[in-house]
Amino acid sequence: MEDPRHRSDRFELIAACEGTALVELAELVLDGETTVEIRQAPKPQLVMQRVRDPVHADVFNLGEALVTGAEVELAGERGFAMVAGRAEASAVAGAIVDAAIEADHPEADRLASALTETRLEREQRRKRQWAESTATAVDFESMEGEL
Repeated sequence: MEDPRHRSDRFELIAACEGTALVELAELVLDGETTVEIRQAPKPQLVMQRVRDPVHADVFNLGEALVTGAEVELAGERGFAMVAGRAEASAVAGAIVDAAIEADHPEADRLASALTETRLEREQRRKRQWAESTATAVDFESMEGEL
């Protein structure tokens, strides 16, 4: 499981977080006293999505994916986030969350816990969806004798 105190894990948690949840978390930091400087304005861009072939373990370029990245500075720490799609507000919010945790902002523990909780909720939702979809699976072996 990812640890939100480790930056590379935090990047994954932020990227997987819903946009509205990221904005709500960033608002915990934006108390009117904390100064946030935009270092890199949110900018949608295309990045190459690489995947590993499950059979031969070869890495190949699947195609381009639209992402939005942003960078901020908060309390002397830089924060960065890259989120899927054209999502400027989510990218800035994610960068604020990253910088706040890195700077050990008073809300850092709450932010880290929320990122972990969001990840667990997402995993549970995926498991439910998978369980629902397996009920509709077709068993081709049983159909062979019916032809």
